[in-house]
Amino acid sequence: MKKYLAEFFGTFWLVFGGCGSAVFAAAFPELGIGFVGVSLAFGLTVLTMAYAVGHISGGHFNPAVSVGLLVGGRFDKKDFVPYVIAQVIGAIAAAAVLYLIASGKAGFDATASGFASNGYGEHSPNGYSLVSALVAEVVLTAFFLIIILGATDERAPKGFAPIAIGLGLTLIHLISIPITNTSVNPARSTGVAIFQGGWALEQLWLFWVAPIVGAIIGAIIYKVMGCTCGCCKSAK
Repeated sequence: MKKYLAEFFGTFWLVFGGCGSAVFAAAFPELGIGFVGVSLAFGLTVLTMAYAVGHISGGHFNPAVSVGLLVGGRFDKKDFVPYVIAQVIGAIAAAAVLYLIASGKAGFDATASGFASNGYGEHSPNGYSLVSALVAEVVLTAFFLIIILGATDERAPKGFAPIAIGLGLTLIHLISIPITNTSVNPARSTGVAIFQGGWALEQLWLFWVAPIVGAIIGAIIYKVMGCTCGCCKSAK
C-alpha cells in the first residue's frame, strides 16, 4: 500500500505542477513562463518526487513507464495493475484540484481553454496531424524509457538518476509541446481530459496507445544495448 500511495502522490504532483503551470502561468500577462517554463515544471515535478518517494515505489508516476519497466525486467507484474490505478487516480485528483482553483477566476471555461489537454489536428497547439502526434509520442516515450532504464542501471553513477530523468522529461516537453501539448504519460492525459470534457476525451485513445507502444520499443532497445550476458559480451 505504501508503494501505491507513493505512485498516487507522485503522479498527483506531476499533473498538479506540470499542468498547473500550463493552466495558470504559461500565458500570464507579461510575465508568462511560456513553453520553456512549462517544460521545466514537468521536469521538476518528476525530479523532486523521484527523490522524495522513488525509494518507496521506484518513482514511475506514469503507466507507460510501468509498462516499459515491466518489459525491461525491472518491475514485478503483480504490481502493474495497482500501480496504473494509483497513477490514474492521482492524475484525476490533481486535475480536480486544478479545476477547483481555476474555477475561481471569472470566465474560466475548461472546455474552451483546453485545460492543458493533449490533442492532434485542430487541437494540436500548432495544428499537427494525427500521424505527426503518433510518431512524436512514440519516439519521445521510447527515448524516455531508454533514459530511465539507463540512468537506473546498476552500472550507472549512483544518486543521479532523478536528475537525468527530470531533465529528459524537460527536453521532451521542449520538443513536443507545440505538437501535442506533450503527453508521454497516459495518466497525465486522462486526468485533464476528464475535466476538459469534449474533444480531449475523444482523442485520449492516442495518448494511451502511443506512449505505451513507445515504452515497449524503448525497453526492448535498452535490453538489447544493455545486455550483459555472456553471449552479448562475446559479441562486443
